Amino acid sequence: MRYLARTASALVILCAAASLKADARQTSSTYRSASGTTLRLLLDESNVGPEVTMGEITIPPNSDSGDHQHGAKELFYVISGELEHIVNGRSEILKPGMAGYVNPPDKVRHKTGPAGVKAVVVWVPGDEGKKIAARWTKVE
Repeated sequence: MRYLARTASALVILCAAASLKADARQTSSTYRSASGTTLRLLLDESNVGPEVTMGEITIPPNSDSGDHQHGAKELFYVISGELEHIVNGRSEILKPGMAGYVNPPDKVRHKTGPAGVKAVVVWVPGDEGKKIAARWTKVE
C-alpha cells in the first residue's frame, strides 16, 4: 500500500524542519506546465543541496497526468482537495493530511476531481524536481 499514516507524519516533520532551515535562502521559483499545474520550488540544490527538492504543487480541477515514471522517489502530502494517486495500476485517494509515495521505476498517474489539489511534493534525490521544472515555464 502506497499510503501510510507514518509517512504523512514523517513528511510533515521533514517539511517543518526544512522550512525552518530554508529561511532567507528559500528559492520560491514558480513554474507552470502546459496543463496549468504549478510548482513552487521551496527547497532545492541552491539552498539544501542536491539530495532533496521540495515544492508546493497545485494541480487544476479534473486533471489527469497520464502514466509516467520518475527517476527519484516522489512523496506527496495533500494540503487541500483530493488526489487520486495511482501507482502501478493501484489507486489510492489522498485527502488533506494524507501522504503517498512512488519509487522508481514504478509507473504513476495523478488525477484530480472538481476541487483540484494543493500538495507538498518531495523528490529524493532532488535532481528530479529540477528536471520537471526545466520542462515547464517559469512564471516568477
